Amino acid sequence: MTDIEIAKSVELEKIDKIAKKINPNILKSFKVNCPVIAVTATNGKTSTNNCISYTLEQAGYKVISNKEGNNMETGIISTLIKNCKINGEIKADYITFEVDESYVPKIFKIFRLDTLVILDFFRDQLDRNGEVETLILKIQEFLKTYKGNLVLNHDDPNVARLGKANKEAKVYYYHAEHYENATKEMKEAGEGKFCPFCKTRLEYEYYQYAHIGKFKCPKCNYGDNKIYKLVTDVNLKNQTFKIEDEIYKIQFNSIYSVYNFAAAISVVSLYDIDKKIIRQVLEKFILNNGRQEKLVVSECKTTINLAKNPTGANVSIRLVNEDNDEKELLFVLNDNLADGQDVSWIWDIDFSNLNNVKRVITSGTRAYDIAICIKTSGYLPNNIESYLSLEDAVNALY
Repeated sequence: MTDIEIAKSVELEKIDKIAKKINPNILKSFKVNCPVIAVTATNGKTSTNNCISYTLEQAGYKVISNKEGNNMETGIISTLIKNCKINGEIKADYITFEVDESYVPKIFKIFRLDTLVILDFFRDQLDRNGEVETLILKIQEFLKTYKGNLVLNHDDPNVARLGKANKEAKVYYYHAEHYENATKEMKEAGEGKFCPFCKTRLEYEYYQYAHIGKFKCPKCNYGDNKIYKLVTDVNLKNQTFKIEDEIYKIQFNSIYSVYNFAAAISVVSLYDIDKKIIRQVLEKFILNNGRQEKLVVSECKTTINLAKNPTGANVSIRLVNEDNDEKELLFVLNDNLADGQDVSWIWDIDFSNLNNVKRVITSGTRAYDIAICIKTSGYLPNNIESYLSLEDAVNALY
């Protein structure tokens, strides 16, 4: 039996555990003759990858993708095994993956890659990933030999720098003009303060969130690049934005989501997908997997959002503060292995000006840590309740 035959004969839930044992280089066994698109970042991988995949499907193409978010090497391998023939041949028009940042060089040193999308870089799970510069340098080294399409967030200086890693790569930048709540000063924890080339402090015209914004190096002019897709007229109240005079309506109300959709539009435009199809997809695209997921519980409108690092949490807090209605906040913090056991990042969350939040409930294995963090920000301690049991916390909330 071939490596692929052995792997396919195993129960599906065990594939990702045994495939590498069968053959450490099993990625070389697959036969792929279609474009492969990969999305990587600290935040936004699932949203962007799924939007790209869904848009291509709506255009009539057969797409293989890891939509469930299994984005490490074993997840990529299991997705391919589930969708290949016995001889390793994969029949598809496109393959799209979200890929954990640390696995990009490892996977695509072996497996075909036509378009790489990089959304952002933030500190995340320091106990597993180390400092963000470590990840950036690993991807930069990989890009030195990469000659495909490279779609980059021009407004993240740690991402935009990668456009200079290899002159043979085809680089496409997307950029967003300032939105209503953009600021002149950095309001949240960020990483991009100095030019990666001459080490001069960057000058920002505005910050959208964290270190994402319009920047330029006053010494070497870093930050001055040709823009492929320009986002204008962002209106989060109406949930619309414009690219090339085309108005896009979306189901989300955060500038963070606008950037993810700008990346998705950039990618599918490279493959000549009709703007009408893109517009129709964005108008109804939702995730329903804990990313700005909206539901009604006990007749209360509820929004669920996942955050695993200070930037993700601060974006969630922005959504809270940009909504003027009275509300309550449930913050669940765990330190399980999958979550990241170092929770020191919570001290970079800005709780200082919670808007119309009458009560905060904390829960999870580190319920008391986050409660202390919120208390020290100045929030009234009498309005904070903590429950180690998530069930108790939810019952208290509703």
